[in-house]
Amino acid sequence: MRGLRGVQRAQDGGRVREVYLDGSSAAPVRDEPFDVLALLGDRSTLARRPAFHIEQADGQAELAAYRRLRRDVFVDEQGLFARHDADERDLDPRTVVLVARAPDGTVVGGVRLGPVDDGPDLGWWQGGRLVVSAQARGPHGIGAALVRAACARAEAEGALRFDATVQARNEVLFRRLGWRSVRATEVAGAPHIMMRWPIGRIAAQAAATKSALGPLLSSLAPGGAGFVGDDGAPVPDTDVIAACDAIVPSMVERDPDWAGWCAVLVNVNDLAAMGASPLGLLDAVGARDASHAARVLAGLGRAARAYDLPVLGGHTQLGVPAALSVTALGRTAHPVPGGGGRPGHAVRLTADLGGGWRAGYRGRQWDSTSHRRTPELRAMTRAVAAARPAAAKDVSMAGIAGTLGMLAEASGCRAVLEVAAVPRPLEASMGDWLTCFPGYAMLTTDVPGGPPLPAGPAIGAVCGELAEGQGVGLRWPDGEITEAVTSTVTGMGAA
Repeated sequence: MRGLRGVQRAQDGGRVREVYLDGSSAAPVRDEPFDVLALLGDRSTLARRPAFHIEQADGQAELAAYRRLRRDVFVDEQGLFARHDADERDLDPRTVVLVARAPDGTVVGGVRLGPVDDGPDLGWWQGGRLVVSAQARGPHGIGAALVRAACARAEAEGALRFDATVQARNEVLFRRLGWRSVRATEVAGAPHIMMRWPIGRIAAQAAATKSALGPLLSSLAPGGAGFVGDDGAPVPDTDVIAACDAIVPSMVERDPDWAGWCAVLVNVNDLAAMGASPLGLLDAVGARDASHAARVLAGLGRAARAYDLPVLGGHTQLGVPAALSVTALGRTAHPVPGGGGRPGHAVRLTADLGGGWRAGYRGRQWDSTSHRRTPELRAMTRAVAAARPAAAKDVSMAGIAGTLGMLAEASGCRAVLEVAAVPRPLEASMGDWLTCFPGYAMLTTDVPGGPPLPAGPAIGAVCGELAEGQGVGLRWPDGEITEAVTSTVTGMGAA
């Protein structure tokens, strides 16, 4: 019947309005949240709905609610502070605030975290001002969830050290969540515990990339006496150094041109770490078809021309899964070993900080070489031969910290890395930089005061030392040392 109109309720941007069956509607009648589950009578789903959710506070209203909650708890309820608990961290634009919201949007808890120092972010973060409203405490576990969220966020931001000073009565909670107690302290005259979240990023990468080598290669003793575990292998009774590297098949499949470039890059770096002058390359390529093989070889050829290095020969196979390996030959009468370090030696990192993250590999591969001219590349590849340090190793897929662990292991030592002294591009977090493949980066050790590497555009700095023991420690500006690698990396032992 014309003119007959029914009515139903509907939502319009969080407001309730009248909607008529002919499509017309009235203005919103009142402000109220609209819950389709409640309208449908879905009580079982409503019962399972979380009592809160956690998000980053991204507006002044949320920040104000969090700070009011802190005042209610730390000033009014606990009396830790006289009038307010605000400090300079609240004004630091790098500080991240995570809040817990009830289903109605009310902020019922929060925590803040951010870098410790005022200067560049070194990967040392601190959490604090964890608070949950009195009405929301209990079985929901809001405080524990905020702590877990803060840990995840700190690691995602590239932190390698994450501390928190917690009230002594909360130590049990933090320990149950996996934190470790460091020392007793006081805040506002009340007993607190300095606690640390163990971040295993470096150790996990070293284990994933290198830990199987010792058992696998024990019967082969590659490299020979004095060069076990080295980047290249001296050919007996000659001055020839041979090196061989394979590229991860998924990378060859996904990014064939870049895979070809990297196959040259990593082999040239292996020769350079031993102080060898490169002679030429041989490649072995597997590809699904000729088109894919051509893209791999195009990247390989482009890199070979950039390094002014001939491709002497190789092997190509089509109709097979993607694969790429390259063998490089070089020459030196006095190879620099990776295991030549000794306790007391200074650790130097020389790295090319130019370029940026390779597209598609952010946080994992730093491209410092593809834009360089041949003279610049040549200066870097000849630097170890010119300086002749006691030990040298180019940074591999184990990252800077993991590769330093390999050098220390081959030298029968422990390494301590001075985090604040590590040369690093501004665009890279410390966590990413110490675990990525950095393009051109050389770790060398020598007696204190030894000559730097004359590596052209690359930047070098002494940033650690070798000591008795094993593994890799990270020394922070406050003198604390956190363990990055607690034992050997490869299991191949001293060279």
